Amino acid sequence: MSKEASSRLPPRLAVEEVIANKQARDARDAQVRGVPSIDWMREAIKQVSRDLPVIDAVPRVKVRDGAAFRARAAQGLPFLVDGVVKRWPLTAESPAILRERYAQLPVRARTGDYIGTAFAPDRAMQDMSMLEYLDLAERTEGLPPYLGNLELRELNRLCHWPTWFEKMGPPRYWIGPTDTMTPLHCDYDDNIFAQIWGHKRIFLAPPHHDEFLYTKEANAMLFGSPFNPEAPDYERYPLARQAQMIEVLVQPGDMLYVPAGWFHQVHALSFSLSSNRWARGVPLVLSQTAIPRTPAAS
Repeated sequence: MSKEASSRLPPRLAVEEVIANKQARDARDAQVRGVPSIDWMREAIKQVSRDLPVIDAVPRVKVRDGAAFRARAAQGLPFLVDGVVKRWPLTAESPAILRERYAQLPVRARTGDYIGTAFAPDRAMQDMSMLEYLDLAERTEGLPPYLGNLELRELNRLCHWPTWFEKMGPPRYWIGPTDTMTPLHCDYDDNIFAQIWGHKRIFLAPPHHDEFLYTKEANAMLFGSPFNPEAPDYERYPLARQAQMIEVLVQPGDMLYVPAGWFHQVHALSFSLSSNRWARGVPLVLSQTAIPRTPAAS
């Protein structure tokens, strides 16, 4: 490489600087969530989950208000909520609105083998307009491109989120045709997931089953697994036989609560639009857990 070309590359960070940056990021994340450290929060979630009852299906419930939601969520188990997303203006629209009203909206698509590289920092992405994306998705053979985890603020006025959490991150949107997928992973924030159009199959597994799922850290708040519960390879991942997998089909108008630390894999069975928001506080399953005032040891 020439000296001129190398001068255009960002400087490589020393190992010490990488570690320091990670520690600073983890400290900020812990402060936002009101916990002594992210390591402490992860381990506390997994410890509590060991005492949860075993379920083989995700119940469907009606929630009267935020207090009722939080009381149910504090039990640490996933559930479906009726009667919220069905009232959103966007749910009443058809996917044609994306071409008719949002064709020029800039988007960033996951392309190539984004499943195999889901938690890699160099996952292939491509910038384009919404119209270009929809055309590309229609003509792509094999794994279709995916608009995943995008902050499409133009859609927010058509989605009326309940105020069940004291603090929430912004709405994120997930758009794609049949077979777009987010592989098995867990986030360490409480998550409410709204299915607006289409149907998806979701597999869930409790937090402490990470010991069976060959997990790898993407960052302190996100861990991925190479195991695919839809096509289980037990020769390669024999411990996964011990993981409890719960299957749930979400349909338009459904809202799914995914507790912090629960693994989930999401597979579109038809053209789908989903949206989710992550809470930014102490996970509700820890509401009865004493939180140390001083940082816990790593």
